[in-house]
Amino acid sequence: MVVDAVVSVVKRSPVVFPLACIAAVAMMFISEASYWQSVSGLQQLATSRDVRERIIGLERSLLGAESGQRGYLLTQNKDYLQAYNDVLVDTEAAFKDLDAAHQDSPAAREVLGKLHAATQAKLSELALTIRMQDEGRSAAVIDLVRSNIGKEQMDEVRLLSSKLLALAATSVADSRAGLYRTLLLARTGMAALAALSLLALYLYRRQSGLQLARERALKRLVQVERDRLDGLVTQRTTELTELTRHLLTAREDERARLARNLHDELGALLTAAKLDAARIRSRLAGREPDALERLAHLVTTLNSSIALGRSIIEDLRPSTLSNLGLVATLEILAREFGEQAGVVVHCALSPVRLLPVTEMVVYRAVQEAFTNIGKYAHARQVWLTMEAVDDTVQVSVRDDGVGFDGSQTSKSSFGLLGMRFRVEAEGGQLSVTSAPGDGTCVQLKLHSAEAEPALA
Repeated sequence: MVVDAVVSVVKRSPVVFPLACIAAVAMMFISEASYWQSVSGLQQLATSRDVRERIIGLERSLLGAESGQRGYLLTQNKDYLQAYNDVLVDTEAAFKDLDAAHQDSPAAREVLGKLHAATQAKLSELALTIRMQDEGRSAAVIDLVRSNIGKEQMDEVRLLSSKLLALAATSVADSRAGLYRTLLLARTGMAALAALSLLALYLYRRQSGLQLARERALKRLVQVERDRLDGLVTQRTTELTELTRHLLTAREDERARLARNLHDELGALLTAAKLDAARIRSRLAGREPDALERLAHLVTTLNSSIALGRSIIEDLRPSTLSNLGLVATLEILAREFGEQAGVVVHCALSPVRLLPVTEMVVYRAVQEAFTNIGKYAHARQVWLTMEAVDDTVQVSVRDDGVGFDGSQTSKSSFGLLGMRFRVEAEGGQLSVTSAPGDGTCVQLKLHSAEAEPALA
């Protein structure tokens, strides 16, 4: 979750990642620089401490050697010379360390050289008195001791040691001051980076707040526009549904008008022509065989024309729907389709209550389904059912034909689309179930006549 949040922040503001890298590098640089400067300062402090200890130890060793020399001169006991012998070794080691510690300080090296010379002079004076004592020249030794040469040399050693210690103290003070400066620099750098980080965080939060405010405002505008478009779509859908219903009603009305005109006018003309032909035939009986033959052919043609007219009238507006009802009309339609297409149609039709316009929708939908079966299904059997379920009427037309893939556009897609619009315009539902090799089932669900007032 933390990684996702960081990735989201970086994506939202591309400047964040470079700034974070710069801040990290700066923090590492300040930390490393402070560390190495601190290490250098501590090393200088340790060196100064060792130098101080060496100088003090050297001075104490010389005092110990001088005390051993005095004890030997007074008691002639050579055990007192052990301190003198030890100081010879310690002195060489001390000066070697002091020379290494003061390589980079010319002033300290100058004082160290003088101290080395004064120390050698003091040791030479001690060695001279011890040698004179060993040679039995006690009086000369006493004179040499009383001459205060040893004291002057020791004072010189103390003075030079003090100067060297003062230089060491100055070095310690400088190292300590440098260490304090390093710590102050690190503290100041960290504080500055922290302040910059807080400032960057504030600016980022402020920018994020502005961005979130813009996003919320944009979402509100999008939602308002979406609601407006949804309302517009709903309005247009309602208008298109009403228009579809109006067009379908106008179409059926026009068909009914044409059917009436054909029935009244064309039917009257054909019937009158048939009656005239019958009168002419009665007058020509036994006189003109050729004319009678032609007249018989004319009567047959008139009968075919009258049958064709009736068929066209029934296609335009089935009279059985008004006279016999929906069940009888669908049974006649199924029987005629079975005879024309050469298939077996099984009917299971129950009486239902529908408005006249809804009955016409059911008739046209079944008629279109039969047309599609005859053209494309290659079926051997068809099942037509109609029943009332609660406040709805369910009609289905199923066949055992070749079927089709519902995800692909078929030749009958426009017919099914017209059926769907016709059914939905009346507030119903149409579903088509099919698969290659499994036949097709077209099902309609429409509100019964009892449910229409509630829907209105």
